[in-house]
Amino acid sequence: MSIFGFKISPSSAINLSELDTRRWDELCRKAPDARRCMACGSCSATCPAAQFSGMSLRKVLLDLQRGREKEAYRMMSNCMLCGKCLMVCPRGINTRELILKISQIYKEEDR
Repeated sequence: MSIFGFKISPSSAINLSELDTRRWDELCRKAPDARRCMACGSCSATCPAAQFSGMSLRKVLLDLQRGREKEAYRMMSNCMLCGKCLMVCPRGINTRELILKISQIYKEEDR
């Protein structure tokens, strides 16, 4: 069989009915701003860590909602808590507090 330089990737489908959302719900109770994010990308556009590490609070929140906790926590660990995203957020989300709450909640259990 010939190899054409590509391969079939595994499915990235997520069965939402089987997701354990207890920690996401806890995050939303402790930091209601998690639900207020409209995923506009302003935070990612101003993040100085994004160009080097791919840090994106928008992606972190989406990954957490979809049950991809390991990926989200790994990406979030690149945050320097500089606060630039806080200044540009159109919804006024306290991104620093949100990141600290995420690290507090998702660090408690093994990922």
